[in-house]
Amino acid sequence: MSKRSRQAEILSLIEHRDISTQSEIVAALREASIEAAQATISRDIAELGLVKVRGDGQRMIYAMPGTKDNDRIVVLSRALRRWASSIRGSSNLVLIGTPAGYASALAQVIDEAGHPDVLGTVAGDNTVLVLADDGVTGDRLATELLTLAEPGSRVHGAS
Repeated sequence: MSKRSRQAEILSLIEHRDISTQSEIVAALREASIEAAQATISRDIAELGLVKVRGDGQRMIYAMPGTKDNDRIVVLSRALRRWASSIRGSSNLVLIGTPAGYASALAQVIDEAGHPDVLGTVAGDNTVLVLADDGVTGDRLATELLTLAEPGSRVHGAS
């Protein structure tokens, strides 16, 4: 299994389950027939920028960066799968293609997600321009957004 596929599975797991420890991620991946060492998961967590937030049961759980609550990332992930047709990074910018009329809705969801690497968005009719914060490359942010859009996504892009 590729690193990107494993990381997409980790994101799917934290989207659908309250997971508190690296050991829980390893066990959940094993249930999905994916073998990974805890050291590998530790690196994946760092690369994905996962953070710990307080879940519904007041237990600390993994979530995407900038998440004050897990719901914002779930909404962003679903919106990217629903509306994004392409995601491409350049310099400190990400260009997201959408069907005509959907860019504004997607930009609003991105803004409301509160991702720490997103400075802001500008929406046209079928394109969202995402400005990455200082020190963040457009390619890195595009990769994060592509990962959020997976699995089973029709979104394509350079990662």
